[in-house]
Amino acid sequence: MPGIRHETRGVWIRELTNRQITFKTLNSPLSIDDLSNSLVGPKLHIFSFAELRTITHNFAAANLLGEGGFGPVYKGFVDDKIKPGLEPQPVAVKLLDLDGSQGHKEWLAEVIILGQMRHQNLVKLIGYCWEKEYRLLVYEYMARGSLENQLFRKYSAALPWSTRMKIALEAAKGLQFLHEADPPVIFRDFKTSNILLDSDYTTKLSDLGLAKDGVDCEDLQDMSCIMGTQGYAAPEYVKSGHLTTMSDVYSYGVVLLELLTGKPSMDRKTGEFLVDWARPLLKDSRRLFRVMDPRLEGLYSADAARKAAALAYKCLSRTPKRRPPVTEVVNALKCLQDFNDVFTAPFVYVVEDCAGEEGKKGRNERVIEGSGLGLGLSWKNWRPISV
Repeated sequence: MPGIRHETRGVWIRELTNRQITFKTLNSPLSIDDLSNSLVGPKLHIFSFAELRTITHNFAAANLLGEGGFGPVYKGFVDDKIKPGLEPQPVAVKLLDLDGSQGHKEWLAEVIILGQMRHQNLVKLIGYCWEKEYRLLVYEYMARGSLENQLFRKYSAALPWSTRMKIALEAAKGLQFLHEADPPVIFRDFKTSNILLDSDYTTKLSDLGLAKDGVDCEDLQDMSCIMGTQGYAAPEYVKSGHLTTMSDVYSYGVVLLELLTGKPSMDRKTGEFLVDWARPLLKDSRRLFRVMDPRLEGLYSADAARKAAALAYKCLSRTPKRRPPVTEVVNALKCLQDFNDVFTAPFVYVVEDCAGEEGKKGRNERVIEGSGLGLGLSWKNWRPISV
């Protein structure tokens, strides 16, 4: 998906001192010794390039997990033979592509932010490699990969409603943690490809290389440093460079909309943005069925769907002040966690045989009673009858 990017005059990171953590530009030189001797140093392992080449089997194609603006990501395995005291575990090794859209400043920002900040909904940074021209990051391995892959991958089972709401809540909690930091941190590139899922769908945010200090950015209007992804970036940020925590809330609204619709933020064929099509339908419960992902097959609560749609509608307001703070988003989503993947309106369905011959009786036809929302139903060979 194409990105929004202009030349930057400086990416902001936290200056690490024993007394205070503040943001400063990366234009000032910072050496590997400065990094290892800072407050980040004791929390992270420093790997050699040779060690990372070994654990990834020389960055074998079979171990390639994916590739983004930063560079390729490979699966590996580390243990205390590589680093004494390191628990044996699979890892994800991200290699900076020197010809890619991101560079040393973004790499360093990620090291410093994730090296300091620990939260159950932020991906854990285990260590890094800074050796000659090589820049690598070593993360905990997330077995299910990105939300983007899970939500939009063809020929895979659709994510159930309850799983989608769990992901929505935990992603919001990760964003809440960043926004409530002192000073607050603006993610700036919140999207489905930066949301990672573990085997049990535990959700963690990753790729914070473009994050910025919310205090310094509150009144920033600088077109020279606009970074992000088309379809996710807030309209005021794209238009004027004005960046606040509400910019992240808008991006979150896009992700929530993707969870509801099962559609990506932008249609690659037409260039149409999902928000432009779906947002007008979110506030009308009579037309909400046009938005909901048909792969859910109606297995969700009507009330939960309406509340989630209303929340997405607020987050996607073109006026930043009308968007809810992320704390309010988290509280709203907590109330949607108890809705089960069941129908709520009674229906009787007739299941026809594979040939679709409605006239056959007996073993070729059976009647099943159940309940259904009646929104977005697209079951092949099922037809409702009056009750």
